[in-house]
Amino acid sequence: MARGREVAVDAVDAVDAVVWRNRAMTLFDRIPMPVAVCDVYGAIILANPAMAAEWGATSSGLRGRGVLDLFRPQEPWQIERIAQALRLRRRSRYPVSVRWEAADGVRREGELTADPVSDSVEASTALLVMVRVLGECPVVEQPPEPAAGTAEIRILALLAGGATTARAARETGLTVDGVNYHLRRLSERWGAANRTELVARAYALGVLTPGVWPPAAVPAP
Repeated sequence: MARGREVAVDAVDAVDAVVWRNRAMTLFDRIPMPVAVCDVYGAIILANPAMAAEWGATSSGLRGRGVLDLFRPQEPWQIERIAQALRLRRRSRYPVSVRWEAADGVRREGELTADPVSDSVEASTALLVMVRVLGECPVVEQPPEPAAGTAEIRILALLAGGATTARAARETGLTVDGVNYHLRRLSERWGAANRTELVARAYALGVLTPGVWPPAAVPAP
């Protein structure tokens, strides 16, 4: 009899869980601001219709896209703060100033907030990302974007010289997560499959100076 009651309670709990999940998904879909659930690396797992509409896509079409490739951070230290918080398992809201060019061709600026969330303390942390649109950006002619930023070039030079991720972090004053973040962004930008290919691309693109040891950046003109 006791076993039967336990099974009945479990069945009721399972039904309740499905009901609440459906309600949560309905609320998620109806939020008028762009919202997404991402993994700890910023890859979109789930996007609401407002997020999809911002990019002229479907919710499933955004799956796997890097949220920080869509919404460009204006202050790199804000991203580093999120990486540090995730490493220390802190639970706080972290705002990031971002800009982007939406599907309608209008350049906008806003504030992206990332809330670490998970079902339990032991579970892998995800990020609940929300974007608040603050307005349109003035149209300003921008110089061509460099192949790599200053921090990225420094990391590439260290890797070309045989440095480990930990050493590159010490030399640049970043955390290991910060170094991996830059390497991941470069890999996506250059289509590199691994770090060896990243270094090869750096030389091919003229980011690192050929024939120089220790590896160094190409001098600015």
